[in-house]
Amino acid sequence: MSVLLTLAAFIVALSILIVVHEFGHYWVARRCDVKVLCFSVGFGRAIWSRRFGADRTELRIALVPLGGFVKMLDEREGEVAPSEMHRAFNCKSVWKRFAIVAAGPVANFLAAIVLYWALFVYGVPGLIPVLGEPVAGSAAARAGFVVGDTVISIEGTRVPSWQDFRWQLLQRALEQEPVSIEVKTGEHVQAVRMLGFETLEPKDLEGDLLTTLGFALFRMHLPPVVGEVVGGGAAARAGLQSGDLVLSVNGEAVDNWDVLVGKVRASAGHELQFRVRRGEIDIPVFTVIPDRAAVNGVSIGRIGAGPRMDEKVLQRISTVVSYGPLESLKKALIKTWDTSLFSLRMMSKMIIGEISLKNLSGPITIADYAGQSAQNGGISYLMFLALISISLGVLNLLPVPLLDGGHLMYYSVEIITGKPVSEKVMAVGQHIGMTLLFVLMAFALYNDIHRLLGS
Repeated sequence: MSVLLTLAAFIVALSILIVVHEFGHYWVARRCDVKVLCFSVGFGRAIWSRRFGADRTELRIALVPLGGFVKMLDEREGEVAPSEMHRAFNCKSVWKRFAIVAAGPVANFLAAIVLYWALFVYGVPGLIPVLGEPVAGSAAARAGFVVGDTVISIEGTRVPSWQDFRWQLLQRALEQEPVSIEVKTGEHVQAVRMLGFETLEPKDLEGDLLTTLGFALFRMHLPPVVGEVVGGGAAARAGLQSGDLVLSVNGEAVDNWDVLVGKVRASAGHELQFRVRRGEIDIPVFTVIPDRAAVNGVSIGRIGAGPRMDEKVLQRISTVVSYGPLESLKKALIKTWDTSLFSLRMMSKMIIGEISLKNLSGPITIADYAGQSAQNGGISYLMFLALISISLGVLNLLPVPLLDGGHLMYYSVEIITGKPVSEKVMAVGQHIGMTLLFVLMAFALYNDIHRLLGS
C-alpha cells in the first residue's frame, strides 16, 4: 500500500473529525454568547491562520494534526475586560458550560449518524452470509451448522450480510448467553440453531470471533485469474494486470485463487516470484512484494488484487444492504448506539483485566486502517470515518480530567453541590489526567510498534 495514500487518508480523516468535534464546541459556545478567541485544527506552531467574524476569531491550522481546540474568553486563562466579562466562559451558568463542553462529543456522534444514514440510503455492498464447512468440534459444529446454511436472523434481528453476522455475534458474545440463529438450509428449509458461548474465553474476543467459533464463509473455488487491480498496491507496482492467469508462485503451482491468497497472506514484505499467462504469452517472472496489513492484531500480506468472477456467480453471493430514508435513520441511530455501548464494554473489560491492553491502538494502527479503507473505496472509507467518529466521542466522554468527560464530571458535581470544584482539586485532576493519558498513549504506541516489528 502506498505510504502517501495511508498518510493522506489518515490526515484527511483526522482533520474532518477534529473539525466536527471542535465545531460542536464552537457552535454551542456562540449560541451561549461566549466569545471564541481561536479555533485550532492541530496543536503546536501555526502553519496557517486567518481571522473572521465580528469577534475576529482566529482560525488556525497547526503543525501536529493529532487534535485541536477551541479557545474561549476565560478569566482563568487571561485578563478579561469588564465590558466583555459577560461573554467569558467561566462566567456562564453551569448548564451552559456543560452544554458547550458536551457539544464536541455529541457532534461526533451526530456525524456518525449522518454518515451511517447516507450509507444505508445509498446501499452498503456485502456478501450473503452463506456458511462454509464448520471446523470439526467447534461451537458452530456442535450447534448443528452445516455447509450451505444461509443465516437469516439472530434472536429475531435480520442479518442481511456477512458483516452484520459478525457484528451481531460479537455483541452477543459479550453476554455469554446462548443465541438462536435462524438459517435457511441448502435444501431451502428454515431451521433454528442454538449457538452457545460456554467455551468462549475473554481473550477470544481479541481475534476473529467467527473463526474462533468455527464459522467460515462459503467460498467457491475460483481460478487464479486477476480481476480488479488496486492502484498503488503491490500487484499494480509489480505490473500485474486484470486478466492475468497466475500459474505458479516461487515455482509452486497455483490451481485456485484460495491457494494464491494463502501464499500472499503468509509473505508480507517478502519477495514472491509470480509466473503468469497473459493472453497466449507466459511471463516467467513478476517480482511481487506483498504489503503488510494488520488484521485483528495479526500481520498479513496483501497485493491489492481481487479474483475475476463471473457476473452471475457474483450476483448469487453478493448483496447490497439498503433502506428507505426513515428506516436508514433508525438503523443509523441503532448502529451508533450499539457501537458506543460496545466500545464502553470493551474498555471496561480491559480495565478489569479480562481483555488484554494489546487491543489498544495508536495513531500508527489507525493510519494503517485509514489507508486500507481508502484503498477499498469510498464506502469503506466512510464506514471507517463513522467508526472513528464514534470512538472519538466515546473517548472524550470518559470521566478523565483533561478530556471533555472530566470537565463534565466537575460540572455534574457543581450541579449537585451548588458550588464549583475548587481550583486545587482541578489542578490535582489535571495531573492525574495527564498521567493517565500518557500511560494510555504509551501502551497504544507500544502496541503499534510491536505489531510492526513483531510482524
